[in-house]
Amino acid sequence: MYSKNLLVLALLSFSALVLADDFAMPSTPAAAPDVAAPLKLPPRGSTMNSVEAAFGSPAQREPAVGEPPITRWEYPAFVVYFEHDKVIHSVVK
Repeated sequence: MYSKNLLVLALLSFSALVLADDFAMPSTPAAAPDVAAPLKLPPRGSTMNSVEAAFGSPAQREPAVGEPPITRWEYPAFVVYFEHDKVIHSVVK
């Protein structure tokens, strides 16, 4: 009885392998033509002067708050956070 169950199990395992389907993933293009290039953001450690020279005046400047003072500049597509006068973080809106 044990060998008969083993034989049935082996046949079922083999049939599962035989019945397996191939699945091919469709290839995707490297970049779609309508996808914009990644947004360039001010790097960490940049000064306020260098950010303004590279990206122009921000649409809005929020005054410094807290200790250490954190200042926020808002541009149309991103926001830059400064500690004192150095960039600590830039985020896309």
